[in-house]
Amino acid sequence: MTSRRRAFNHPLTLTHADLARHLRSASARHASGPGDPELRVKRIRDMANGEICNVSALSMSVHTGTHMDAPLHFLAGGRTMDKMPLEAIIGPARVIEIKDRESIKPEELQRHKIQPGERILFKTRNSRTAWKADAFEENFVYISQQAARYLAARRIRTVGVDYLSVGGFKRDMVETHRALLGRASGSSKA
Repeated sequence: MTSRRRAFNHPLTLTHADLARHLRSASARHASGPGDPELRVKRIRDMANGEICNVSALSMSVHTGTHMDAPLHFLAGGRTMDKMPLEAIIGPARVIEIKDRESIKPEELQRHKIQPGERILFKTRNSRTAWKADAFEENFVYISQQAARYLAARRIRTVGVDYLSVGGFKRDMVETHRALLGRASGSSKA
């Protein structure tokens, strides 16, 4: 019996974690540029007005709150969300706490021995501070383009961060997205 099989003979305690953030005001919206729509919820049927049920309309950017980026976001001709495999986001994930207050760098990742196929979630100071702000936090901790290439080279399945973008607002936005989304598209350029 291999050690891998033995591990599955023991009872496992698996925990489920809902990583979604509550939608609220502009702090839950990625300020990707002028014209990015605000979160709007409008009651269009109301029992208080004699309707048989309550119905609301929701309008928002796809970058509102907890979200995923499809390769098409930064790669012309990339896959859309409906073509992404559910296995990318459903299953065990490893949470790695990052101490750097600016960005996630390869030097901090190397000691974690990241393996191909892993789902990696990064916990940074963003979890404690950025989501509490009433306005979009421009100086959030992001994945540096060097760390994005490092992760792509390790062929990870999924990466998640604890704020609104994997790339920085002021630097590495495009490069980080392209490195990670190129990997998600099956591109060898990542």
